[in-house]
Amino acid sequence: MLNEAPITMFSLASEEIESLRQLGARLRRRRLQAGEPQLRAAGRIGVSLPTYRKLEQGDPGAQIGVWIRALRLYGNLEDLTLLFPETLFDEQAKRQRAPRGGA
Repeated sequence: MLNEAPITMFSLASEEIESLRQLGARLRRRRLQAGEPQLRAAGRIGVSLPTYRKLEQGDPGAQIGVWIRALRLYGNLEDLTLLFPETLFDEQAKRQRAPRGGA
């Protein structure tokens, strides 16, 4: 741990980097199960081959919109809601206050 850079608000922790790598590996497995080369997969989600490769490598710079299109193609788009499930705080935020009565 001596040579590790300090974690700041804008850097990813090693666990986060590993999660992205695992996500990319799952995308790769789904693509291979579908029998598609990377170039075809890239075309189907509307990105260049280098951008698609970034997804499979777990590059943290890949845009969330690209991930959504990949999830729609090879996964279940509904799984995206698992990233931020509803909480009790969400229910409280949805409540609206009654307007204040005026004279």
